[in-house]
Amino acid sequence: MIYKSEDAERRAAIAAADLMIAAAKTAPKGCGADNVMALALDGSEKDILSAHMRDIAKETGATFFARDAMNVDNSHVVVLIAVRHKPLQLAHCGLCGFKDCNETKKTGASCAFNITDLGIAVGSAVSIAADKRMDNRIMFSAGKAAIRHACFPESVRVCYGIPLSTKAKSIFFDRDPSNVLL
Repeated sequence: MIYKSEDAERRAAIAAADLMIAAAKTAPKGCGADNVMALALDGSEKDILSAHMRDIAKETGATFFARDAMNVDNSHVVVLIAVRHKPLQLAHCGLCGFKDCNETKKTGASCAFNITDLGIAVGSAVSIAADKRMDNRIMFSAGKAAIRHACFPESVRVCYGIPLSTKAKSIFFDRDPSNVLL
């Protein structure tokens, strides 16, 4: 059997995405509370995500959303890693800047532990991508579009997207935002 390069590259990106999700889920978490969620998109779901990114660019004038959407279009798969908004109820913590978790909830602020756990999970995932030699980039823009697309439950307020590519040259660098069409 002959396996074409394009097919092998796509399968490798999907396999790397699976390993990245596992790494995100097994990353250490504050008090052992697992509020991290992860999934991967390809095909038409990935196309819907990039369409949401372009819509956000048009609505806000932030052209980097459209530039990043082009990267998503040219990627095999996008890994999405998010965290539920669920303060840990630690007595007298205050790390978020508020007196306690009840005050944090009332103001709509994010629990510092939730956000830190997300950062550790994302770091763990991209280390897998690097180990597998997958070109990738952490994108706030793809995460925001994933929230708009309702990829996660309403309890998720923060998400990052990580598209994976296997082109001869990384598509995530030397990007010119001025040539993006809204």
